[in-house]
Amino acid sequence: MLDRYLLEGKPPKEEVVATLLRERPNVPGAAPFYEGLKILGARTPDLSLMALRLVLAGKKADDGAVKRLRAIIARARKNGAAASEALASYKEELGRGVEEERRLGLIR
Repeated sequence: MLDRYLLEGKPPKEEVVATLLRERPNVPGAAPFYEGLKILGARTPDLSLMALRLVLAGKKADDGAVKRLRAIIARARKNGAAASEALASYKEELGRGVEEERRLGLIR
């Protein structure tokens, strides 16, 4: 759901935040993000959600990684040929296989 929100802007952020808080994948480093989600709710900045997505993928959410992911997401949201390339870059940036993400409950 988080991937769909970041890449397509759907479903509404309120729904994404509620789901993340309800189904918190137990990933090292994610706890501070969940606290922020609890406090800010739908006002949580998209950059924070991008950083959380990196952490959920087992990556460091440093400035460079978040900026790269933000640029990839911006290209993906434009649609067209660039979007399919951006989707491949998104998956590469996160670096997890689909089965691992299912196991962690990041996707269904």
